[in-house]
Amino acid sequence: MIIGEQSGEQAGCYPDFMGAKTTSARRRGRNEGSIYKDEAKGRWYAAVSLGYSPDGKTWRRHKISGRTRAEVAAKLKELQAEQDSGVKPEHAYTVQRAVDDWLSEGLDGRSARTVTLNRQVLKPVTAIIGGIELRNLTAHDVRRALAQLARDRSSRTVVIAHNALTRALRHAEASRHVMHNVAALVDTPQGQSGRPSKALTAGQAAAVLEAAAESRLGAYVVLCLMTGIRTEEARALRWDHVDLETGSIAVWRSVRHGGDTKTAKSRRTLGLPLAVIAALGEHRARQDEEKAAAGELWRDVGLVFTTTIGTELDAANVRRYFRAVCRAAGVGENWAPRELRTSFVSLLSAKGVPVEEIARLAGHSSSRTTEVVYRKELRPVLVKGAEVMDQIFG
Repeated sequence: MIIGEQSGEQAGCYPDFMGAKTTSARRRGRNEGSIYKDEAKGRWYAAVSLGYSPDGKTWRRHKISGRTRAEVAAKLKELQAEQDSGVKPEHAYTVQRAVDDWLSEGLDGRSARTVTLNRQVLKPVTAIIGGIELRNLTAHDVRRALAQLARDRSSRTVVIAHNALTRALRHAEASRHVMHNVAALVDTPQGQSGRPSKALTAGQAAAVLEAAAESRLGAYVVLCLMTGIRTEEARALRWDHVDLETGSIAVWRSVRHGGDTKTAKSRRTLGLPLAVIAALGEHRARQDEEKAAAGELWRDVGLVFTTTIGTELDAANVRRYFRAVCRAAGVGENWAPRELRTSFVSLLSAKGVPVEEIARLAGHSSSRTTEVVYRKELRPVLVKGAEVMDQIFG
C-alpha cells in the first residue's frame, strides 16, 4: 500500500475536449520521494528519484528502508536535503574509497614519502571503518576508530591519523560525495606516551665522538653533534656548500619535498669547530677512494654523505651507522640520529649559552621553539634569573 496515494488529477488525469477524463502518465520528478510499506516483508520503504544517468538513458532511483515509517521518513528527508545541497550520493562510496581518492587527488604536488606516510597512518583506521558508506558514517564511528588506535599508538600518531582522515573527508565533501565532515566534530583521543627525546651527557658525547672516528659515516655524527644541524639537512648537504678553508657550511637544503629547509630561519651559515673540519677532510679523502674503487658505478650527485657508489643516503642507512657508533661507544643502541641535535642544545645550555643564541644556531623559527622542545635541556638558562637575583641581593 502506498502511503499518501495521489488523486486522479494529482496523478495526471485531465479532461479531454469531450469532457471525458484521460490519464496522462507522468514520471515522478527529480528529488520527489514516496513512502510505502511492503506487507509481505513487514518493512517500510522509500524511494527518491535522482534524475537521468549521465548518458541520459536511465532514470535512477535510490531506495531506503526501515522498521517504522518515521525512520524511513527521516532517512528520506536527509536524502532529499543532500539532493538540494548538490551532494551526489554514490552507491557503495565508502570511507576507504574517499581515503583512496584523497591520497591520489588531494595530495597533488606532495612528495611520495608524504603520501606513503598518510596511507600508512590511515591503514589501521580504514581497517575499522573503511567499509562504511561515507554518507552513513557517524561521528561515533570515527571516535570508535580513533579510540581503538589510541590503545597502542602514540598520541602523535593518533593526531596525524585524525588530521589525515579529516582532510580526506573534506576532500570528499568538496567533491559533493557527502554533506558533512563528521571527522571534524570529533576530539582527538589521548594516545600512548611516545619515547621522549633525550640528550647525551658530555661524557657520553665524548665517547660517541671517539667511536665515530672508526665509522664510515663518522663525519656525519661529528657534524650533527657539534653543529646541531638536522639529520635531514646533513643528508642533503652538498660539497659546494662546504668551505673547509674558512671553516663554514651553508645549511640551505634538506631532503624535504622541494629541497627546502624546514623554515626560513633554518637557512643559515655556520662556523665549524676544528674537530668537524678535520672529520670532513678525512671523509672527503675516503669518499675519493670509494669513487675510484666504484669506477663507472659511481653516481656523482655532489652530496657530502652518500652510499659507497655515490647515491643518496636514506634514513635507514643513517640509523644503522649511528647505532653501530653508539654500540661501540658503550652508550647503548636506543638512540636516534635526531638526538644528536638534542644533545647539541643540551651541551650548549650546560655551558650557559643563552637560549636566543641556541635558537639561532639550531635554526629555530623562534627561541620559544627551543624552550618548548628542549626545556629539560635548558636548565642553566631557566635558572639564570635566580642566579642574577642572588648576585644582586648577595
